[in-house]
Formats: sequence, structure tokens, C-alpha cells
Amino acid sequence: MKNCPVDVISVCNADGTIQPLRLRMEDEAHQLLRIDIDEVISMKKIQYVGIEAQVFLCRATVRGKESLFELKYTIRTHSWCLARKVY
Repeated sequence: MKNCPVDVISVCNADGTIQPLRLRMEDEAHQLLRIDIDEVISMKKIQYVGIEAQVFLCRATVRGKESLFELKYTIRTHSWCLARKVY
């Protein structure tokens, strides 16, 4: 799955930084999957065709396996998507 819209619970710190905590998405069997983010490894700000976004490299345990994935937060639309799985 690439650029799949997801629901994210995040916290906004006093300095304005955003940190994703949990995400919810639909899997291949159309079941809702809740994923707790164990660690945000890095965050980078990107600008693509005038659209500002933040990309978070996250580590989580999904169905007993550790996974790395990128979450993208688009600032203008306040939307989250699962950009890609890194594994």
C-alpha cells in the first residue's frame, strides 16, 4: 500500500511539533487494524509542488513483527497517509 489515507492520533507539543502516537487503517481483508507507534525515528519537512508536508519514519510492532513505515502529514489539508512501508 502506498499513499493510503489513515486515521492518526497525534500529540502537538508546546513548541508546535507534531508526534504521531497511533494509527488506524483498513487491511487487505477490510478489517480495521490499530497500530501503536513504538518510536518516531526521524521527521523531515518536505515541499512538493508548493504543498508543505512532514514525513515521519516510524517503528511499530504489527501482528508480532517489527515494521518501519513512513507517515506523511499534509499541513494544508490536515490529512495523514501511509506513504510507504520500509520494513
